[in-house]
Amino acid sequence: MTPTHENPSHPTLTLTVNGKTHSFLLGEGSHEVPPSHTLAQTLRERLGLTGTKISCDHGACGCCTVLMDGKAVLSCMLLTVECEGKEITTIEGLGNPVTGAIDPLQQSFIDHTAFQCGFCTPGIIMSAKALLNENPSSTRDEVKEALSGNFCRCITHYHVLDAVMAAAQKGGK
Repeated sequence: MTPTHENPSHPTLTLTVNGKTHSFLLGEGSHEVPPSHTLAQTLRERLGLTGTKISCDHGACGCCTVLMDGKAVLSCMLLTVECEGKEITTIEGLGNPVTGAIDPLQQSFIDHTAFQCGFCTPGIIMSAKALLNENPSSTRDEVKEALSGNFCRCITHYHVLDAVMAAAQKGGK
């Protein structure tokens, strides 16, 4: 989103989200990002990236997990202004932008029926992706540890663990 008007009295903020650079005016106006907005709010409300979920809004459930510079972060706990110049990846950014194919980890979740309602699934996938990017040969215990901050009320985590382990066995990427 590029500002539609230049206002020198308002500072700007630049984020790279899913490989695209976005500049925002900071402020309280209708086309501005308030300094009090969390990254989750900005992703959903300003960029329309609704795969990032806001559930507890207190950093306890993991539904809002995105990658920032490759690391899993809780986007409901970060102010957008804290993310200046960072590379943000959301669930929408995992697929191949050229072919449109979904990420192998996403496919593994489908293959292993590792979701039910799907609300928490993007956060779980993003946490798992961060782990597999760092350690493609993760053990089941490492996966459990990496996903310990993600909660799902619909399904057991056994399907999730199976999906992540299957992706890890294929190289994790």
